[in-house]
Amino acid sequence: MLAWGNSIGVFSGTANPGLAVDIAKELGKPLGDLEVTRFPDNEIFVKYKENIRGADVFIIQPTCSPPNETLMELLILIDAARRASAARITAVIPFYGYARQDRKDQPRVPITAKLVANLITTSGASRILAVDLHSQQIQGFFDIPVDHLNVAPVLIPYLRDKLGKEGVVVAPDSGSVKLAQSYSDMLNAGLAVVAKRRINALSVASSHLVGEVEGRICLLTDDLATTAGTITAAATLLKKEGAKKVYAAVTHCLLGDIGRERLMSSAIDELIVTNTVPVGNDCGGRIKIFNIAGLLAEAIKRIHEGSSVSSLFKIEK
Repeated sequence: MLAWGNSIGVFSGTANPGLAVDIAKELGKPLGDLEVTRFPDNEIFVKYKENIRGADVFIIQPTCSPPNETLMELLILIDAARRASAARITAVIPFYGYARQDRKDQPRVPITAKLVANLITTSGASRILAVDLHSQQIQGFFDIPVDHLNVAPVLIPYLRDKLGKEGVVVAPDSGSVKLAQSYSDMLNAGLAVVAKRRINALSVASSHLVGEVEGRICLLTDDLATTAGTITAAATLLKKEGAKKVYAAVTHCLLGDIGRERLMSSAIDELIVTNTVPVGNDCGGRIKIFNIAGLLAEAIKRIHEGSSVSSLFKIEK
């Protein structure tokens, strides 16, 4: 077993350097010296500027926007570490891009989430550390070990205070029921489900509600938000049905201009997110950001030491 100390190397790509710095602080170890540059034609060049031969290397790089750039950078970082004779390479991917393309739901379409898993494995990764994958089945796309964290231990104390004893956790669509059920159990709250009909890639309509929300404080849960169509449409329906307040908890905040505009004009009182990806402005105080650096740092430490990671999921009642 490798000893804690110089045998571990923690490096950051360019996708979310702020999170990587915070992780390194939590570990009490500086980030490794790494050069990431672009050639004049925008090809990516990386160089480890310290010896990593025989080291346990952790590369922190969410494959967020722009996903093609951040993914390619991750692959090159892994390949460079493998060629520098690192003993083990763990790709720390707080957000796994292309995760929504995880099944063949139309004729003649790819399963891109599986393709990305193949690319990461082929590049030389030994292990994956991911956070709130869009679907559990993605873990099975890898032929290497996957440690799958969820952010509930970070969010639950805050959410418990917000919901109090009259809270209801609401799934904004059928695909989010399992996640909503888990939050409902952890918060000892009620459960409701909204039926969603997708109009196009940017718009959805929420039509039916199963559950009682009148006079209650509601918490919408989802793994990610990009255009915010699903959660804002659900929030409108909840307020129409008499909800006192509506909060939304989303792990990955990928909001673009459309999503931010929708949030600002929506019935959502507060959007609670994490910093798996850079979040930017808080939309006039409508976004509450939680730092998951401590959670990831503890997972990295346990992986390095060969101890249990699953115990991180325990929630204090």
